[in-house]
Amino acid sequence: MSVATLGLFVFAASMLGTLAVIALGLNLTGRDSPTRAATTAAPPSAASTRVASAPPGAAATAVIAAPTRFAPPDDRKIPDTEMGAVIRAGEQIFLRTGLNAKAFVGNSLNCVNCHLDAGRLAGSAPMWGAYPLYPAYRAKTKHVDSFAERLRGCFIYSMNGKAPPEGSDVLVALEAYSYWMATGAPVGAKLPGSGYKKLAKPPQVPDFSRGQAVYESRCALCHGADGQGQRSGEMQVFPPLWGPQSFNWGAGMHQVDNATAFIKANMPLGQGGTLSDQEAWDVATFMNGHERPQDPRFTGNVSDTRKKFHDSEFSLYGQTVNGKLLGTGR
Repeated sequence: MSVATLGLFVFAASMLGTLAVIALGLNLTGRDSPTRAATTAAPPSAASTRVASAPPGAAATAVIAAPTRFAPPDDRKIPDTEMGAVIRAGEQIFLRTGLNAKAFVGNSLNCVNCHLDAGRLAGSAPMWGAYPLYPAYRAKTKHVDSFAERLRGCFIYSMNGKAPPEGSDVLVALEAYSYWMATGAPVGAKLPGSGYKKLAKPPQVPDFSRGQAVYESRCALCHGADGQGQRSGEMQVFPPLWGPQSFNWGAGMHQVDNATAFIKANMPLGQGGTLSDQEAWDVATFMNGHERPQDPRFTGNVSDTRKKFHDSEFSLYGQTVNGKLLGTGR
């Protein structure tokens, strides 16, 4: 199969919400597959939840417990109404962010690269798991963020772009899409499968060279030896993992523990859970041990920026890896 043919196949899959940041295989499932209903987790029973669901416009409240499983509504059930049109617009922005929110995107990534299956897949920071948790205090911003503020941060860091204005069509559409995905979710409860499930530290210290070996055998097929992914014409089929077209040093995925959790649960694409914990830690270290766009909060000095914003054992910003000081842009 030629690269162009492969690219067209995967592009079609990406429109169905399965394109990932670190795609290592081609075991893709169509979003309208007739088997979907059988494989999607069933909504929790009333007896298992004992929590309040979020009615439209309700304020966030504390809950007693979270359900063991949650299933977002099928996209075929988006209503044919004015609200439904905005929800669908949000879905399209989510799937093809660079095309549908071009003014706010500075790289080749789309929302669906980190939030798989159009933001539905448990274990890949699904939108139905995030929306009910806001407003919330975030250490990164040092204040209580609204959900809209959280989305704006994604554009600044993960998309290496600029934040859409409050109330803009792009922001409202993404909020509407996330709101709809969380239909029936309990307010304020951290649902199983939300976010990325963190892994314990591995037996051996994560290693760049071991990670390179994992990358070459399990990742390079899709992302290339240079980590820049693959393109078919103007479409980025597999996303770049480092370099000028990837997420910047301020994005959450630059932290090795976050990248490890995502990789372990979801990669190779369609084969999540097949890497050992050690392999996941090592390949995440290799991926994040490369240069990428500067943190927008850069103070003018790498050491000072690390002290203020990257004082973590899981951040390689300002560290020397494989003989190179990271964060210099070189």
